[in-house]
Amino acid sequence: MTVSPLSVLRLKPKADARRLRHGHPWAWQDELVLDRRGRALPPGSLVVLEDADRQPLGMGTVSIEAKVAFRMLDRDPEAQINQDWFAARIAAAMALRERIYSEPYYRLINAEGDALPGLIVDRFGDTLVIQPNAVWLEDRLDMLCAALTAATGATTLVKNGASRARALEGLPEETVILSGQIDGPLPVPMNGATYLADLIGGQKTGLYYDQRPNHTFVAGLSKDARVLDMFAHVGGFGLAALAGGAKDVLAVDASVPALALAEGGASAMGASDRFSVRQGDAFDTLAALSVEAAEFDVVVSDPPAFAPSKSAMTAGLRAYERIARLSASVVAPGGILVLCSCSHAADLDKFRAACLRGIGRAGRDPRLIYTGFAGPDHPQHPALSETGYLKVLAFHLRP
Repeated sequence: MTVSPLSVLRLKPKADARRLRHGHPWAWQDELVLDRRGRALPPGSLVVLEDADRQPLGMGTVSIEAKVAFRMLDRDPEAQINQDWFAARIAAAMALRERIYSEPYYRLINAEGDALPGLIVDRFGDTLVIQPNAVWLEDRLDMLCAALTAATGATTLVKNGASRARALEGLPEETVILSGQIDGPLPVPMNGATYLADLIGGQKTGLYYDQRPNHTFVAGLSKDARVLDMFAHVGGFGLAALAGGAKDVLAVDASVPALALAEGGASAMGASDRFSVRQGDAFDTLAALSVEAAEFDVVVSDPPAFAPSKSAMTAGLRAYERIARLSASVVAPGGILVLCSCSHAADLDKFRAACLRGIGRAGRDPRLIYTGFAGPDHPQHPALSETGYLKVLAFHLRP
């Protein structure tokens, strides 16, 4: 057998090697035998991981000082992480998306869900937005970009380096155009609506593809409805509601630039006369709408992650309860309330319980009619609950 040139890390005798053999892609720092040489490995180093009996489990990347110290890249301990290796992973990811979507607008790479830990790639036609959120990717960015370009034919590549994950890896925050050019927001067709995505100055990669199936659900409820889209960003649910025939839509967000993009999307759809915006804090705006006795047939609240970690869980669940109470107060009798969470730390049961507490405090009588998750271009790794972060609940509030 060929001897690997890579350093070797070993699991402690009491570590659960079966978990990794059965598909889990991570090992925690306290599971590893770490001598002076192991602790000195630079972040992003490639290593072979062995069990306590010195049997190889695979090869991957390490960040010894992180809680997740090892991330599996390949079950073959002799795998070569080169452009051909990237090309094979990207080809598998593309094949899945092309079976699902007829147009090239989707999440192309979803980190561990596509066997590429730390990597996010969103596709906007001939433009790709890349988030290399780990040192091992940053060190191989050229070969990654070459593989992506060869697979997709993309003419413009944007590196979005503004994620929290990069900071945890000690990587700089930066957003740069790696190739091609961008002249302004890009129009993105989705669910019959037109969205404008700011790939340079917008949130995340410029658009949230993960909500696509939930946009479709809301669009189907919106014929002739009065719709309120809270935390609207560039108009995600609101523009989908317009495409579904909403009578009128009010989009609320704290960001003036995001609302301008939402208005641009409505204009591109020829629906500006049915679309209005209101800038402000969501909690304050909902309280004001309640005082104004405003009522909507469909209310959607899609906030940022209120519970991004276990330490933020208690405060986050209180925030979800509060947003549910305030949102329920402006739903018309017999209307629909849609509540969303992108907090992976708050599982579905905890989120649902917080929503029900809030709706109950508003004096409303709910029935759960829909539970939604991220779209199929956001595949989940079945061993990682963290990859199933998005949860959407729709309630019929009885008259």
